[in-house]
Amino acid sequence: MNENLKKYLVEMVGTFFLVLTIACTALLGSNTVIAPLAIGTVLAVMVYAGGYVSGGHYNPAVSLAAAIKGALSWDQFLPYVLFQLIGSVLAVYAFNAMANDNILLVEPALFENASGLMLAEFLFTFALCYVVLMCAISKEVQGNQYYGFAIGSTVTVGAFAVGGTLCAGAFNPAVALSVGMLGVTSTAIVGMTILANLLGGICAACVFRFISAKNDDDE
Repeated sequence: MNENLKKYLVEMVGTFFLVLTIACTALLGSNTVIAPLAIGTVLAVMVYAGGYVSGGHYNPAVSLAAAIKGALSWDQFLPYVLFQLIGSVLAVYAFNAMANDNILLVEPALFENASGLMLAEFLFTFALCYVVLMCAISKEVQGNQYYGFAIGSTVTVGAFAVGGTLCAGAFNPAVALSVGMLGVTSTAIVGMTILANLLGGICAACVFRFISAKNDDDE
């Protein structure tokens, strides 16, 4: 139980700093180039920091993909998601405490193209989960030192490509939840984002299982 708790706490801490960085860089008037770079970098840092303990998911969609693959037990899946969401909520409260609830320099985003929003979130969540599975979980590359950079860079690319234009650029249900709590977008958009994120994770796991069927011993 203590070992599992360590994993859950690592997931909470990593998600906390990911969401806090997103809030601070994207909602306080930071340069549009700085935000995606900072977000991708903090994710890479947290993946390197906690990957050896919990796998460094910090994302319910990634945890879902890992569970489908068999790299995370279904018994641990819900606690992983719970602690990720706790980390996200704590980050929102921490941000509001620092920002005093009155420094937000952005208006709520209303993405009118629902199909485009869901496709953008789906594709880059798929890419993120696919990269995690291929670089951090596959037995073919165990022990590599580039997995954190690859994972963080995927989020950076997605944030630059579609974040704030076609979609919120969450690629993560925990981040989507925080975006809604911060009042950055509507509840409906948050719901669509979370659905697209989870579908992206499921599809990435299915593709990975097909690709690695003859390579991984557990397939």
